[in-house]
Amino acid sequence: MIRRLMFFAPIAVLIVLAGLLWLGLGRDPEALPSTLINEPLPAFEMAAVRAGEVEGLSSTDFTTRPMLLNVFASWCVGCRVEHPFLMELARRGVVIQGLNWKDAPGDSAAWLAEHGDPYAQVGADPEGRTGIDLGVSGAPETFIVDAQGRVRYRHIGPITPDVWEADLAPILAQLETEA
Repeated sequence: MIRRLMFFAPIAVLIVLAGLLWLGLGRDPEALPSTLINEPLPAFEMAAVRAGEVEGLSSTDFTTRPMLLNVFASWCVGCRVEHPFLMELARRGVVIQGLNWKDAPGDSAAWLAEHGDPYAQVGADPEGRTGIDLGVSGAPETFIVDAQGRVRYRHIGPITPDVWEADLAPILAQLETEA
């Protein structure tokens, strides 16, 4: 009897493992659900990044109209990819707030001065505390926040024209008609 169990145990383990792997094939490995969807932004107040600015960014700055909250850093390669398109969106009138994540304020201010500044306001999160509260997994990451300050969508990775047209623009347009 024990011999039979010893023979079938590895086969049973292999079947269970194969089943778990099969279930994993149907899942999107880049999809990271956010617990903040349809919830208010966590309360935060961040210092200013730009030289000469007194106020940085606060969660209370998200209660006037729908807007984007873009998490970026001067050291972030993906942020360099999306930055020209963020500049274009700002020229089109899209309100973008910036959260400078795990970066030295001097580095980010210099980076914005060199590459252009698409942000209405920018707050510094050098230790990443606000990022933790938002569930940020890395930069770049962008949240759509409605006029009541609730997170309505989360996008991980650079915003490209295709991502904008397919995912973000329709949601932002819908929220603007509701506001």
